Formats: sequence, C-alpha cells, structure tokens
Amino acid sequence: MSPNRQFAADVVDRLSNAGFAALWAGGCVRDELLGQTPKDYDVATDARPEQVRELFGRKRTLAVGESFGVIVVLGPKGAGQIEVATFRSDGEYLDGRRPESVQFCSAEEDARRRDFTINGMFYDPLKQQVLDYVGGRSDLEAGIVRAIGDPRARMKEDKLRMLRAVRFTATFDFELDHATADAVRSMADQIDAVSAERISHELRRMLAHTNRARALQLCHDVNLLTQVLPELDDVSSDPDAWKALLSLLARSGGSGTGGDIAFPLAFAALLSPVVVCRNLDVTAAAQLTEEVGKRLKLSNREIQHAAWLLRHRESLRDADQLSAAQLKRVLAQGHARDLLFLIRASDEAHHRTPKDANFCEAFLRNTSTIELDPPALISGSELIRAGLIPGPRFKEILETVRDAQLNGEVTTTEHALKLAQTILESA
Repeated sequence: MSPNRQFAADVVDRLSNAGFAALWAGGCVRDELLGQTPKDYDVATDARPEQVRELFGRKRTLAVGESFGVIVVLGPKGAGQIEVATFRSDGEYLDGRRPESVQFCSAEEDARRRDFTINGMFYDPLKQQVLDYVGGRSDLEAGIVRAIGDPRARMKEDKLRMLRAVRFTATFDFELDHATADAVRSMADQIDAVSAERISHELRRMLAHTNRARALQLCHDVNLLTQVLPELDDVSSDPDAWKALLSLLARSGGSGTGGDIAFPLAFAALLSPVVVCRNLDVTAAAQLTEEVGKRLKLSNREIQHAAWLLRHRESLRDADQLSAAQLKRVLAQGHARDLLFLIRASDEAHHRTPKDANFCEAFLRNTSTIELDPPALISGSELIRAGLIPGPRFKEILETVRDAQLNGEVTTTEHALKLAQTILESA
C-alpha cells in the first residue's frame, strides 16, 4: 500500500474513532474501482471544518477552503496530504464556477451536487464498502460518462464541466451519455465564462494523453472545439485536413505508436495543419504559437517549446541531402526528439514514408554526444586575442567556422583561427 493511500485510510480511521462519518470520495473511488492508482485521495466527512482542525491539530492542518468546508491534513514524510471536506450541498452558482454559499448536509446530498456519476461515489476503506447514491458504479461498469441529475444544471453550475465531460470520456475510453452530450452541445458557447487557466489545464490533460485524437473529435462533436480553438475552424471544416490532423495526433507519441507525450509536442501537432492551411513561414508559425499560447495562458516554456517545433518542422526536409553541420545544429537541440516524432507522425498521417525521421534517427544512433555538439573551437575572445578587430562580421565568421567544425573540416583551435583569418581577408 502506498504511503498516501495508507495515510488516507488513517485519516478515515481517526475521524471514525472520534465518532464522525468519514469516507473516501470522488475520483479516487472511481480510480480504485477501475484498478488504477489514484493521483490523490480525498475524504468526505460529517465533521465540521473546525472539528477536523481540532482533531488533527492546527500545525498539521491548513484551512485552504474552510468557507467551503475543506481542510487539508498534512501527512507524515512521504505520505503527502489529504483534503478533508465536510459533506455539503451548494447554493446558487452565479459565476459559472463556484457556489455563492454552501450548507453542510448528508453524504447522499453531497453526492448529488457532484458533477458526474462516476465521480459521485464514496468508499469506506475500513469496511471496504462502496456507497453509491447516484448510479456511478453501474455507469463505470458500462463505460458511460453521465452528469448527475439534470445535465444542464450541472454544466450551468460550473461550465468547465463541459470540457471535463470530454476529458473523462476520452481518457477512460468511455461513451458520453446522450443527454449530457446534448447539454454540452447546447451550452458550448458559454465556455468563454471559464478562465483561460482552467481551460488550458483541461487541454493539457487531454492532449498529453494517448487518447488525444478522440478528445479532439469529441470537442468537435459537442461544438466546443472552435469555441476554445477558433484557429482550427478551417481545418475542422475540411474532411481531409481534419482526418489528417486526428491521425497526426494519434501518432504523435513517437514511432507511430501513440502514447502519453509532453503537452508542447501535442500543442505543436495541433497547430501544425493551421500552419499548412495558412501557408505560414517559420516566423509566422512561431507567432501563431505565441498568440494562441498567450491567449490560453500557457507557460513561456510551453510556448517556446511548441514554437521551436513549428519553426523547425521543415528544417530536416530531405535530411539525407543536408550537410553534417545542418543536421547537427538541429539534432543537438533539446527538443530534437520531439521534432522527429512530429515529422514522423506528419508523414505517416499523410501516408508518406517517414524517410527524414528514419535518416535522422539513424544519424543520432551513429553519432556520439560529443560529435553531435562539440565545444566550439573558437569564440569572439580568441578572434580578438589573435588580433582581429571586432566588427559586424564576427558573428558570420564564427558561424562559418562552427559549420566547418561540425562538418569535420577543422578540428583544432589553430585551424579554426586560420580559417577565420582567411574568411576575413577574403572579404
């Protein structure tokens, strides 16, 4: 048993011994029943927030959401932390995100205010018993994502649930309940009420997952796609381009096998057909990535990663005709493996032999790290010490010498300086 799981059971045990009802709640119950390891464990209880803090001690608790009945209990080293929430029913939602007020209630009432039936179950780890007031277990066994109660009411309460319905359906490879899908479809234009940060959090989890192509298709089916990513409007309306994009996403895990990947690679794959449809050059492709990334409030690291991939998507075209220097300058970069995955996936999605990716992967196998990116033989300082006068041509000279080094044409600092002098004198 993992330390976090053991600690979650200990929290329930301690609350129960103090006379309170306490159960595991939500996603951890779903994952346990699916035979998966939960990312974290949440506990629901009839103990009030102040009672939870008194029981576990103020030094071991954090009142991160006390007004909503949520207290974080800190575990021993390596055990993480557990959110302990008092059973509650929610008041009116005015902002499409959180209730204006909450009332503490029974476990059954608490279950009925949650989003989807598969997330509305409780589990007693002491009795090893599932408590299901919403039909979650039967939906889990049938592979259905269904909103609890009135789907439109659930989506109105928190409009992010529209994207979460898609994510759960895709990542678990389930089916989306028809009434729930209809509710999302009819309310899709209201997704703009959700902050960009929350939307991008869902997109990260969808697009990094192996079922990313299905998630994108579902977004399209329920009218969410162009609400969130209007740049894909032309692509999604062209059957051939759309089919190619889905194939590209399905293959972007490397070597055409799918699989979980880094989000920036998936994001670059998503924008790749937009670059093609708009016939954008490398600068415009990078600008597009930055514009979309900033609108979605992605991190600078994510934006720069994806922009580099799109900027270099043609850099290895006809790789077998490129010089060693041209290959090494690209393949020595930190995102080169992702670039090869993208190139391979794009070729396979368009039914082309991935000859460039094959060639570059063989080149990498046969080239040591030091050969791929050796320390530069000279820098501007060496040129100055050799008596050359600094000027606008320094960069050009250093780049030419570096290419010669990467091509194996110069191997020592002395040879590099001679080449630099020759270049300067030939001007």
